[in-house]
Amino acid sequence: MPGRNEPQRYEGVESRVQMIGVGLTLAMAVLWAQFWWLQVVNLDEFTRMADQNRVSQKRLAADRGVICAAGGEILADNRACADAVFVPGECPRERLEEVAAKIGELIGVDPAWLLKRVEDHRGAPFTQIPLKRDLTGADFVRVEERQHALPGLSTVVRPQRRYHYGETAGQLLGFLGEINDTELSAWREEGYKLGDLVGKDGLEKQYEKLLHGQDGYMLVTKYASGQPQLRTDRTGRPYIARRDTRGHLLDVEAPPVRPKSGGALHLTLDLGLQRKCEELLRGEVGAIVALDADTGGVLAMASSPGYDPGVFVTRGHNEERAELLSGKKPNRMTNRAFREVYPPGSVFKIVLAAAALEEGLATAKTTHFCPGRFALEGASRYWHCWKRSGHGTTSVDEALAFSCDVYFYNVGLKLGVDKIAKWSHAMGLGEATGLDLPGEASGLIPDREWKQRVFADKQEWDRKWYNGDTVNLSIGQGSACTTPLQNAVMMACIVNGGRRVRPFMARETGPLVSEPMFSEATVETVRAGLRRCVEDGPPPPTGTGHAAFLPGFDIIGKTGSAQVMSLAHHEQYATEEDIPWHMRDHAWFVAGVLDREPRVALCILIEHGHHGSSAAAPHAKEVISYFYGERGPETPAPAFSKAVWI
Repeated sequence: MPGRNEPQRYEGVESRVQMIGVGLTLAMAVLWAQFWWLQVVNLDEFTRMADQNRVSQKRLAADRGVICAAGGEILADNRACADAVFVPGECPRERLEEVAAKIGELIGVDPAWLLKRVEDHRGAPFTQIPLKRDLTGADFVRVEERQHALPGLSTVVRPQRRYHYGETAGQLLGFLGEINDTELSAWREEGYKLGDLVGKDGLEKQYEKLLHGQDGYMLVTKYASGQPQLRTDRTGRPYIARRDTRGHLLDVEAPPVRPKSGGALHLTLDLGLQRKCEELLRGEVGAIVALDADTGGVLAMASSPGYDPGVFVTRGHNEERAELLSGKKPNRMTNRAFREVYPPGSVFKIVLAAAALEEGLATAKTTHFCPGRFALEGASRYWHCWKRSGHGTTSVDEALAFSCDVYFYNVGLKLGVDKIAKWSHAMGLGEATGLDLPGEASGLIPDREWKQRVFADKQEWDRKWYNGDTVNLSIGQGSACTTPLQNAVMMACIVNGGRRVRPFMARETGPLVSEPMFSEATVETVRAGLRRCVEDGPPPPTGTGHAAFLPGFDIIGKTGSAQVMSLAHHEQYATEEDIPWHMRDHAWFVAGVLDREPRVALCILIEHGHHGSSAAAPHAKEVISYFYGERGPETPAPAFSKAVWI
């Protein structure tokens, strides 16, 4: 037995001590493993996270790329723009009301609104509060002169989009707007941020990725309680404010990475010709398209009425912006050259003539008799020719020159709807042309399959394609609808010898040209009829397009009047001018120049203009005269690489 002074030992002490030792050993092992995992295995990841907590990356926005016309004229670039801002933390609190009142007198900012914003930012007093964006020159000078006496007031300089020619080519350029959630989700990985301005329409949208540029950045210290504030000097060079939103002093961690400006976009657009076409359309609703017939390059694509894209990025214009976005008719935001569709009317006869000649169903000497009306075998109704007295015995060149409807009723029935649809699509009608602009309308050339699909819920006799449908289609009526751009592509095919072109605006994207689809004999026969349409020959008769005649030019053309309402609606009015505007026929004229370089293909549409001969053909004469004579020295044609149609 142990003595009275010896410590008493209990059974199991040794095992308990051992268990405690094992537990401590395991705990230390777990701690060491955790330290190893944190400080060795995941060192890079946690270092990155720590740096993110300590360092803030402030973006330096890139300048948007410039857009240039074919002659080098700058259509869109950027200018320096100054915003007035107020930093509450830089102004003594006892002077806030006084300073707010003086700022109100200086640049027209409501003092009560400013004081409320200051109160809202009490927890972050060094936040920049925007007071007035895009200062006028006078406002900028006043702020710069008085800011020493108004603590907290300063200016921030940033780039602002600028459109040099107002409405000229405005619909083609498009406009900018703040990025939306869908765009942000799709482009976030490419550096886009909330609040960015991006292209919403036109070339600005089509070439957004090229024009946007690559943003730079600055790395600065930050604290959990505040965010660094980006400032600019008077020349627009960025720097970081000395304090963050809570007033902590900041340090720049590394030299800034400078932004890279967006790429330049060089167009095929002839600025002078575009302006001329827009002048001709002033006061009208319509479109004019001018293509280089051999390459498809867009020389002009005017649409009226138009708009100035600058209203979306400059001060004021609130009412005009609201009116533009409201969709009020006629919609100024819609480019009628490629986004609106219309019955092609008699310009469609060019397709019928070329198809019949190429299919061997007609020759240059094939004639049909026109008594002024036409009836299907066994039918009781008549289809009239526009000339009620008739054209008599008519060949294909005469039918094109004088726009004989009865001739093409006969030709259309010989071809049948399948061949008509085949050649229409081959020449660019009823489908998107591939223009490098968003929102192109495809149009429609109806056929058997289309009618079966559209009237699938009707009776069998409603779904069937009839000869009467073919008769209507033969003169570009019925359900057929095309864009002015498509008709310009069709005309280019005749001008360049039978090749289909893909229209394009950015020089780097073209050209794409098909192999010839027509024989030389077909092309020459069609040209002969279209030349006779324009020639100012001795009357009677004179071609329907003689208003486009220019001495010394080899011009071909075709007029068209596309019905909007049936003739029965028109017959109730005493004169054409009594017919309400919205019920009048659309006026078409397509044309080409064969003996000049570059060879041009034109299409002119005047909505509800009555007749192509009187409303559209004179415009073609003006366009051709200007392009080949009045515009001054020739602009060198851009160099294109060889390409084939895909």
